[in-house]
Amino acid sequence: MESVIRRRKKGVVKPVKVNKGRAIMEEDDDDEPLSPSSAAFHTANFNVHVLAIMGSTTPANVELIKAKFPNTLLKHPRFSSVVIGDPSKGEELRWKRTEVDIDKHIIIPKINLENLESSSSPDKFVEDYIYNLSKTTLDKSRPLWELHILQLEISKEVKSLGIFRIHHSLGDGTSLISLLLALTRKTSDPEALPTIPVQKVNNNNNNNNNRRGLFFWRWIIMAIWFVLRLFWNTLIDTSLFVATSLFLKDSSVLQSSSGGANINTRRRMVYKSFSLDDMKLVKNAIGGTINDVALGITQGGLSQYLSRKYGNDGNNHEDTKEKKKGLAKNILLRSLLLINLRPSGGIQALADMMEKDSEAKWGNPVGYVLLPFIIGLRNDPLDYIREAKNTVDRKKHSLEAFFSHFMAQIVLKLFGTKVASSISDRLFSHVTIAFSNLPGPLEEISLCGHPVSLMAGSSYGQPNPVMINFQSYSDKMTLTLAVDEYAVPDPHQLCDDIVQTLKLVKEAVITQATLVNKNS
Repeated sequence: MESVIRRRKKGVVKPVKVNKGRAIMEEDDDDEPLSPSSAAFHTANFNVHVLAIMGSTTPANVELIKAKFPNTLLKHPRFSSVVIGDPSKGEELRWKRTEVDIDKHIIIPKINLENLESSSSPDKFVEDYIYNLSKTTLDKSRPLWELHILQLEISKEVKSLGIFRIHHSLGDGTSLISLLLALTRKTSDPEALPTIPVQKVNNNNNNNNNRRGLFFWRWIIMAIWFVLRLFWNTLIDTSLFVATSLFLKDSSVLQSSSGGANINTRRRMVYKSFSLDDMKLVKNAIGGTINDVALGITQGGLSQYLSRKYGNDGNNHEDTKEKKKGLAKNILLRSLLLINLRPSGGIQALADMMEKDSEAKWGNPVGYVLLPFIIGLRNDPLDYIREAKNTVDRKKHSLEAFFSHFMAQIVLKLFGTKVASSISDRLFSHVTIAFSNLPGPLEEISLCGHPVSLMAGSSYGQPNPVMINFQSYSDKMTLTLAVDEYAVPDPHQLCDDIVQTLKLVKEAVITQATLVNKNS
């Protein structure tokens, strides 16, 4: 049998051979060392697990899923390998191929529906189930992934729920989501992969030779200004990044129960879906992106949530008003935003790897950007979006993401995983929020024959007390919060505040459009 896991080009994986529905271990295969970034996820304070949730309109056919996975998901070597080695003994962490017992990775908990109907709602059961999952870690004697299938009707659209739990060392978030989407197909065409939106590149280059001479000096001045602005923004951002890694902390308004030590991994996870068209309406009105809108409504929701918290501390009405006005002056609240430094390889290559035994690129170089939230109530809800857009536009004219990636690689090579992990832990614990916005399929999809009606994602194990994820799917956007309950004791309220901000912004856009039409 051909050996398929061996030393190979960096960032490329080959499929695992399967025989009779089982992933087969090659005795003569070379073990592959973990990349430094993957090894960092195996340190005590940075043991991060990714959660990907998919709801189906039909009850789950467990046997069908078990039959499909050995010839699809298990062909990816990360999902058919265990981590061996003990760094405390000076041993290098390595991927070791192993046989996979699918029954130990697909978990179907027993649910007492009668007790559930009388004691709590299905949503509450799912929330508590995920909360209890976050108290545990994956068994390292097996490949580091699980699929929990809840045979539970949550709503008219969700008759069963699948919760993928995957160790972050298997890949970055974008790669893992891409792999899961490579398992899906369009419901309208069972043979076709879903379509993932691609960010458009704005190219306004004018090749008119006659105008080049006229605007030559203007172009020179603009180029100099661009370089100076890039240099200045990068200098400021990298200085703040280093300061945050060393000593600069966010305000304690949403402080974790761990206080930055002995990380509390338990996370209360709540989610809410709403119309993606509402976000597109706002995006088009301000000339921004979906990411601008997501950050803007998050800023508005946080402002509403914290103003309510501050307002309750006031002794009288005037005291309350003064406290609310002082929010922006008193609060330093930031998020860490992960940036892919090169375009993703897409899902077609991953699908071909599983179906046609071809190679596929795996993993992306990533950098981090510190994104401040300007906390304070606004008279015009659109100001939340405008401020977020201005912040993001400024970050686009900075090399902060490349700097953070470069410095992480330097520290890893010079000082090793332990020191790099310690610095990452300090950085994450000094910043309150981890934020992500992932684009999903443009059309409805199915997974192993199960029509998907819900997609949501999050993670636990990171020091940040608050994780905010936006995940688009078809015509929906799902907002997911994963919080330390000490920092955010009422996550449903914060979730509602963010969604309510979108409604206020949408109403403001419609009102302004109506006024313009009347005056024209």
